Amino acid sequence: MRYIVLLTIILSVSCMGQADNPLGKPIENKAQHILIVYLSRTNNTRAVAQMIQKKTGGEMTAIELQDPYPENYQEIVAQVAEENETGFLPPLQTKINNLDHYDTVFIGFPTWGMQLPPPIKSFLTTNNLSGKTVIPFNTNAGYGLGSTIKTINKLCSDSKVLEAFSVEGGIERDGILFVMEGEKAEQVEEKLDDWLTKIDF
Repeated sequence: MRYIVLLTIILSVSCMGQADNPLGKPIENKAQHILIVYLSRTNNTRAVAQMIQKKTGGEMTAIELQDPYPENYQEIVAQVAEENETGFLPPLQTKINNLDHYDTVFIGFPTWGMQLPPPIKSFLTTNNLSGKTVIPFNTNAGYGLGSTIKTINKLCSDSKVLEAFSVEGGIERDGILFVMEGEKAEQVEEKLDDWLTKIDF
């Protein structure tokens, strides 16, 4: 009788496993195929990237330039405006050698001059995201996404681009820098939860 009971338990567990994984293939962790890439000057976008990492388990990488932008706000505004006008793409120090490993790429960025920052354009131009799911997330000074998503769609024409997440961050022009803490962080995290549910992620 003991053996019959034991055999029944083994068969039950085996059948449960087959129902969850009918082909009997190894089940991989979805988080292993998620990359979270972000550009952040005042760490607000970085804070949102960390929230996404906490919820998805993805691997997080900062986009860094070979020649960093100046610290002075007016100087960086002038330089970025010139880069946007001339179409110059600043070379990146950040290299991702195993990009083929990832199925989903979260792209985080601030809105600069109502446009996509040149370093993000560099990343999307020099890395092939064809066939991947691209998920934009953004912080801004209250002016919204501008033309950023239009540019992402153009540069990722062979990718599946999902609805973007956008939230107000600091206002560097007014000296309001890092704001993603305390009650503000809690509000952003709640909004982030709703967004991730909405895009079925």
